Amino acid sequence: MKTFVHRGQITKVVFGSGTRSRIPEEADALGCRRVLILCTPGQAGQAVEVHDVLGTAAVGTFTDAAPHTPVEVTEKAVAYARTVGADSVLAVGGGSTIGLGKAIALRTGLPQLALPTTYAGSEMTPILGETEGRRKTTRRLPEVLPKTVVYDVDLTFTFPAAASVVSGINAMAHAVEALYAQDRDPLAFLMAGEALESLTRSLPVVAQRPDDGEARADSLYGAWLAGTCLGTVGMALHHKVCHVLGGTFGLAHAETHAVVLPHVVAHNAPAAPEAVARIAGALSAPDAASGLFDFARRLGAPRALRDLGMPESGIEQAAELIVRDGYWNPRPVERTAVRALLARAWAGQPPCASPGDGHPRTESATHHPTTTGARHA
Repeated sequence: MKTFVHRGQITKVVFGSGTRSRIPEEADALGCRRVLILCTPGQAGQAVEVHDVLGTAAVGTFTDAAPHTPVEVTEKAVAYARTVGADSVLAVGGGSTIGLGKAIALRTGLPQLALPTTYAGSEMTPILGETEGRRKTTRRLPEVLPKTVVYDVDLTFTFPAAASVVSGINAMAHAVEALYAQDRDPLAFLMAGEALESLTRSLPVVAQRPDDGEARADSLYGAWLAGTCLGTVGMALHHKVCHVLGGTFGLAHAETHAVVLPHVVAHNAPAAPEAVARIAGALSAPDAASGLFDFARRLGAPRALRDLGMPESGIEQAAELIVRDGYWNPRPVERTAVRALLARAWAGQPPCASPGDGHPRTESATHHPTTTGARHA
């Protein structure tokens, strides 16, 4: 008999083509009359379009959202929100913008809506990662979850193919970790498998034909499912590695996920046979880790941390930070194994099982269950 606890989502989801036209209706349903639009500098054009859709309900646009949600940017945004008298925020973009919306919601209590334009999935999670100095802290806080998410497939047509590919692999990482999460449940396992099927089927088409509407919709659907998985179950070693690398070295978020994922799967494979079998099945590959590595190669995604700007000298520092206050993981996280994993990922070498204890983990000094408000480096 299976024993589990399922944590359901409370976010309203609107999915389809042209659905951004419903934003005024959705804002009104939440009682939002003075909406502050958030975006990155590169998505200011899309924010203008959304401002026009909202009309008089839009009170301003903050265009300085940045990767890894720097605290100093959040403080500027909060001050601006108060200046314009905003009663809500609308994040237009990917993980950087949605992260800013969450950070503002935490500090002000303002309700938030999200209009995703990437496959990051952050909009479906209560996870907030913030960077102060060179340290990234991640927390699970139900109060930062967006109230309404509007998925408009049409907006993803402007998402370049190369960026779409790495964003999609980022989404795959959410689904992969849901398969072996500490608090996994049958529904999360089913959703994660469906997400992987959708993304492995659609991303190669998006890479070749970025204007293929069915492939774009399939990718966005998979990203939604993967983000939902991440929002309902905990994170493990893969996300810990990416949070450390992004916060410490300023590496691009989605690209880092694309490089790291095959290596973490290889490390965890001995302790997560059901998960790796599901991953391999979605990829139609004999081995999950090598299948992910080859999938990234076929899509033209980066496969080496050195190509993202990480110095080789940073491997030791990163290994130390990863094993310190680590997330729960199905296989014990030992410094030697993590260093070997990072070295292969840095050089772009194929993944292989890391040295160390291959048995499923037990309670230990590195076991940190995912709890509301728990802080991780």
